[in-house]
Amino acid sequence: MLTYRFIQKAAERLKQRIRHTELIPSHSFTERLGLPVYFKCENLQRTGSFKIRGALNFILSQPRDKLSHGVITASAGNHGQGVAFAASLLKVASIVFMPENTPLQKLHAVRDYGAEVVLTGRNFDEAYTAALARQKETDSLFIHPFEDPLVMAGQGTIGLEVMAELPDLSTIIVPIGGGGLISGIATAIKETHPKVKVIGVETAAAPAMHFSLKKGTIMETPLAFSLADGIAVKKPGENTFRIIRERVDEVVLVDEEEIAQTIVLLLERSKLLVEGAGAVTLAALLNGKAKFPKGKTVCLLSGGNIDVRTLSMVVERGLVAVGRFVKLKVALEDIPGSLARLSAEIAAVKANIFYITHDRRSISLPLGKSEVILELETRGFEHIQTILRHLEEKGYEVTVLK
Repeated sequence: MLTYRFIQKAAERLKQRIRHTELIPSHSFTERLGLPVYFKCENLQRTGSFKIRGALNFILSQPRDKLSHGVITASAGNHGQGVAFAASLLKVASIVFMPENTPLQKLHAVRDYGAEVVLTGRNFDEAYTAALARQKETDSLFIHPFEDPLVMAGQGTIGLEVMAELPDLSTIIVPIGGGGLISGIATAIKETHPKVKVIGVETAAAPAMHFSLKKGTIMETPLAFSLADGIAVKKPGENTFRIIRERVDEVVLVDEEEIAQTIVLLLERSKLLVEGAGAVTLAALLNGKAKFPKGKTVCLLSGGNIDVRTLSMVVERGLVAVGRFVKLKVALEDIPGSLARLSAEIAAVKANIFYITHDRRSISLPLGKSEVILELETRGFEHIQTILRHLEEKGYEVTVLK
């Protein structure tokens, strides 16, 4: 059973073994939102995520003979890294079952920390089922990503750290997947500061806890693709559901565009790299999803393990969403100098050509015409409208591409 004392003992075990992550004020988002905003930077934690806390606390709590057959788990990535790293510290063998679509960065990191990786299933839940089957065959010790009290207690040490540094905290916003992180944090905080509001955030692509709380019983929900793969869980845990229902004040949802834009904003404004699951807390705040925030508010940036390919896609989508990037199709006369003149008109309205393709051979084009696809760096939606008006005034046929 998860208790405040359980979390205190976890903090004692983890002392000197994990990073006491920074709690930093955000001047940019404080000005933007009109309330004091702080970031708890678990994206800077060892293994790039809070998950090392729960995994290491679990393993350190076990008698040595129980670890003789190694440990096994299922993970979308971050928990696997935490287990692999914790096991390697204590010279324990580890096996991590991961979905087949796990981002490469997380997959390679788990292997680099010394675990055997088994890729199976389309999502966490299918990998979890396979891991349980292997555990029965091998007699290894299973480390549940969120249901075990020792794991929740390890995650709850974040709450102790936040309250020690910010005793006048008003609200803390925490990501929810299976619910172990917010269960630990809510237990740690509500015990001594019951008036602090604890708000959970899920992605709308995996809203299991949100709908379970609304229905008053555990619900399984279908999963859609999400940038927040670290919290994409079909069904919350029984223990975490009970704790969240008792101790968490509100659970809200954010969508994929909101997550993408927040990742870009954190990079630009705060110079902080976070993964999708780590960005949902600030996304909820920026988009007015949480109704409680008034005083000092902490957004937990739970992890920073995002691969380069995903980051590239997110940055591009984020720039499009805020009018910093636009793709245009322009019809040209197929005569010498046409492309040069178009480039000059683009320069005249202070847009920067990021990428250009010029097609003169497509059979869909009428004779004497060519087609240009332009990707432009812009300064916002007003600038885009200025570009479109200018080109149309100059006689160009322009189409905005999605």
